[in-house]
Amino acid sequence: MKRRDFIGTSAAASVGFMASAKTVTETNLSEKPFKLKHNINHSACYWCYGSIPFETFLQELNKLDIRAIDLVDAEQFPLLKKYNIHASMCWGAGLGIEKGWNDPQYHKELIEDYKRVIPLVAEGGYTNLICFSGNRNGMNDMVGLRNCAKGLKEIIPMAEEHGVVIQMELLNSKVNHKDYMCDKSEWGVSLCETIGSDNFKLLYDIYHMQIMEGDIIRNIQDYHQYYGHYHTGGNPGRHEIDETQEIFYPAVMKAILETGYTGHVAQEFVPSWEDKIAALKQGVTICDV
Repeated sequence: MKRRDFIGTSAAASVGFMASAKTVTETNLSEKPFKLKHNINHSACYWCYGSIPFETFLQELNKLDIRAIDLVDAEQFPLLKKYNIHASMCWGAGLGIEKGWNDPQYHKELIEDYKRVIPLVAEGGYTNLICFSGNRNGMNDMVGLRNCAKGLKEIIPMAEEHGVVIQMELLNSKVNHKDYMCDKSEWGVSLCETIGSDNFKLLYDIYHMQIMEGDIIRNIQDYHQYYGHYHTGGNPGRHEIDETQEIFYPAVMKAILETGYTGHVAQEFVPSWEDKIAALKQGVTICDV
């Protein structure tokens, strides 16, 4: 057999094997008995499963004993109560990822919106509310940091009064969110120090920070006091967090636990499997150290 023929045949066989193995994994996970340790407080970001009706998804969380959900708003709170699911990260305030606190032209609208939503989060019995820096649009990072601090300090007293923690998400500006300003831990930590309140923290997205800075475990060890929440995702591709990607999540979860963290870790990978719930089950199992 010629070398090129052998390579072509081997590649085709490998693809076939991987597809077959994936199907077997999905089937096995669906049938395997499932009991969580709950050393990690598990959650899941609903937007990744948006093809599943919201109430059906909550029912699936109950079956998996996943007790929290991420990125929900006040309109969804009544159904959360019905199924005894905690809102581990709320949204519903702001102008999106690109228009954020680093630009003073948005401050008035942002302040009004967050002051509207903060009491709703507290009334629901929840703690965390997401926010974003916004894109640079040519702005110097230190100028953006000062602008963020100035605007956020207008809402932090209300957050403190209501026991709500405003959490700015760290996102990558290389692949998914070009030009986003809060794209490194050190910048985010500097913002936390400038604001100086326990009611402002960083949402540390492991997928995004693997892309931007790597050294995940060391950064968790060094900066954990500034991280108020965690998201997962497989890199590259933001799909399943198994052996198909480069981050070894059991070690990352152990590092998080060793810091004394008692908050939630939310699965935020986009399932590539046909059975999205089986994929979620696998991700939670991997993180259940």
